[in-house]
Amino acid sequence: MSLTFAITGARAKPNAASPTVSFEVCVASSERVEAMVLRAEVRIEPQWREYGPQEQQLLDDMFGPPERWGSTLRTFAWADVPAIVTGFENETHTTVDVPCTYDFEVTATRFFQALKSGDVPVRILFSGAIFYAGANGFWCERVPWSAEAAYRMPLCVWRDAMQSCYGTDAVLRVKAETLERLHRMRALHGVLSWDALFDRLSGVGEPT
Repeated sequence: MSLTFAITGARAKPNAASPTVSFEVCVASSERVEAMVLRAEVRIEPQWREYGPQEQQLLDDMFGPPERWGSTLRTFAWADVPAIVTGFENETHTTVDVPCTYDFEVTATRFFQALKSGDVPVRILFSGAIFYAGANGFWCERVPWSAEAAYRMPLCVWRDAMQSCYGTDAVLRVKAETLERLHRMRALHGVLSWDALFDRLSGVGEPT
C-alpha cells in the first residue's frame, strides 16, 4: 500500500472563534480508504530560511547571536492536533487546523512575531490509524512512520489569522501584580491609554 501526504496551501480559517491557520492537505492512497484518524505534529524548521538584521536581533533571545546559529537554529514544535479523513479512493483533500496565540511564552508566537517578511518553513509529521474494508472484512493499519509533508507558509497567513480576531491589537500576558503597578503608573502620569504609557516608559513619548 502506497500512502502520501502533501500540503497544497494554507490560509487563516474564516469565522474562527480564536486565531487558526488551516493547512490544506492532499492525501493519496493506492487502496481505497474507509477513514483515517490522524495526529498531526506541526513543526517549524527555522534553519530553512534566511533572516534580516532586525529579525536576527529579535531572535537573539531564542537562538543566541547569529554566529552560534549553526548549532542553535533547530526544529521546534508549533502544535500537535487531530485530523479526520473520510473515506476516499485514489486521493482526497482535508484540512489540518492549527490554533495560534499571542502568548509569548509559546516559542512559535515569539518566532512569528520576530519575522518581518518571507515564508515560515513548516513540516507536519502524521501518525494514527487507517481503516479499510473489503471482501476479507474490515481491518486497520498504522500510518507509516515516514508519513510527512513540508511547506513554506507565507508569514501573512499567520498575521491574517491573528488580525481576524485581534485586528491591529496585540495581547500581552502579565502577572496581576504587574498590571496593578502599570495601572498606578498610568494614573500617576495621567496618560489616557496603555499605548501612551508604554511609549512613555520606553522613552518614545518623553518630552525633549
